[in-house]
Amino acid sequence: MGLGASGLTSSLHIVMLGLDSAGKTTVLYRLKLNEFVNTVPTIGFNAEKVRLHGGVAFHVWDVGGQEKLRPLWRSYSRAADGLVYVVDSVDAERLEEARTELHKVTRLPENRGAPLLVIANKQDLPRSLQVEAIERGLGLGELAPATRYHVQPACAIIGEGLREGMDKLTHMIHDRRKSLAGSKRQRHNPK
Repeated sequence: MGLGASGLTSSLHIVMLGLDSAGKTTVLYRLKLNEFVNTVPTIGFNAEKVRLHGGVAFHVWDVGGQEKLRPLWRSYSRAADGLVYVVDSVDAERLEEARTELHKVTRLPENRGAPLLVIANKQDLPRSLQVEAIERGLGLGELAPATRYHVQPACAIIGEGLREGMDKLTHMIHDRRKSLAGSKRQRHNPK
C-alpha cells in the first residue's frame, strides 16, 4: 500500500458503531457521496471505501446498532485502525445505554488504544446536547488512558462537522502509529 499525504497507508480500516437510529448510515453516505441519502435501519452492515482530501482512503464498516446486532461489534472492530461512535445528540434518554455499549467495545483487548471519534450527530435539532454533556454522559474521561478521543459536533444530513472529525481521527491514527513504531524500535534497540 502506498502512503497518503499524511504519511499513513492509503487505506485505513474504520468501524462505525452506535445505537440504532443514531445516524451511522447517513454519516457513511454523506462522507462517501457528499449528499444526503435516505436510509433504512441497517440489518447487518454497510461497507464502503471513502476517499477524503489528502489521499487518505477509509474502508468504513457501518455496523447495525440494534441490540441483537451489538454482539457482532467485536468481530467487526477487531484490528480496526480507528473507531467512529455516532451518538444521537437529541436522545438524552439513551445516553446511558450508548455509554455502556461504547465502554464494552473500547475495553476489548483488541481495541485498547484504538483512536476514537465520537460524532455528536443531529446538532441542528432543538434540545440537542452540547459536546460537553455528551462527553460527560458517555464517560469518555473514564476510558483507558491509551484511548485518545475527539468529540465532533455534526449534522450528517448536511455534512457539517464530518470531514473535520475524520481529519482529527486521521491525525490520532497517525500519532498512534508513530508512537507504536517508536516503542517497537526502542524494544529492539535497548540502550
